[in-house]
Amino acid sequence: MHGGFILLNCDLGAEDYIAEELKKIPNVKNARLTFGAYDIIAEINAKDQQTFDKTVAEIRKLSRVESTMTLSVINPE
Repeated sequence: MHGGFILLNCDLGAEDYIAEELKKIPNVKNARLTFGAYDIIAEINAKDQQTFDKTVAEIRKLSRVESTMTLSVINPE
């Protein structure tokens, strides 16, 4: 299993919309709104690196997402 987190910045006012869209993506375990440098944090659990990468690419293509930062977990449980 390959896990990680993706931090997202989005258009002003689009946070709720994007969080709901994230929850529809199969490998996204959770999506939460945050205060601070990023607007949303999403947790990804995928069967392998290739599936993880495809999930990140799908998230980056969402409408109203301005930027992302991906954090891969070294030793997922």
